Amino acid sequence: MIKMLDDKFAYFYQKKAFGPAVDVRPVSEHTLSKYRGKLPNKLLEYWEAYGFAGYGRGIFWMTDPDEYTDVVEAWLERTRFSDADNYYVIGRSAFGELMLWGTRSGPSITIQCPWGMIFPADKSRWMNEGKQDFLISTWIAGLNHDGLDQTDEAEAPLFERAHKLLGHLAPDEMYGFVPALAMGGPCRISNLQKVKAVEHLMLLAKLAEPEVMRDIVKDLKDQGLWK
Repeated sequence: MIKMLDDKFAYFYQKKAFGPAVDVRPVSEHTLSKYRGKLPNKLLEYWEAYGFAGYGRGIFWMTDPDEYTDVVEAWLERTRFSDADNYYVIGRSAFGELMLWGTRSGPSITIQCPWGMIFPADKSRWMNEGKQDFLISTWIAGLNHDGLDQTDEAEAPLFERAHKLLGHLAPDEMYGFVPALAMGGPCRISNLQKVKAVEHLMLLAKLAEPEVMRDIVKDLKDQGLWK
């Protein structure tokens, strides 16, 4: 049994059954030093203790941001976020949902790559209060299998079936729809393949203009209806 750094990670790992970790890759001191001051200390503590790894048999991956630099640029270059902050991918799902951390804006962007959707989230209150570590620990504790899964046309979850049919994902792989949903491909188990994650996400970024969804919380704050 691995040592739990805090109750939030224990909740994620044990209570939510994301453990044990798979395909663990130790994080070098060079990488830790590179991201000090850019990413929260709490995240770097997780990296140092647990490495970059898959959880929940690969439905979620704690990622090396270096591997997704080009992916972030490709998805954000045509949006208002392009020059707004420095963003890093800190996690992804088996189906290509990317979770981004902004140096100034925190966990403020989620990209649903298969659907070409960008979901912004206003975390300014906590960032302004210096609660970066709080945001990381609550982010990891808030992950759940259902939210990371993908559903097919009949709203049936796909991960368990994909894992059984296609096998375990390597750290650089994901389950991708072929043909892509953006090209009119159906959202069915029969159209899923194991693909190289970075290459597939770069391809998806080129297929269509990403749709930036509304941040409802920010809208309410702008209207003075949310504090």
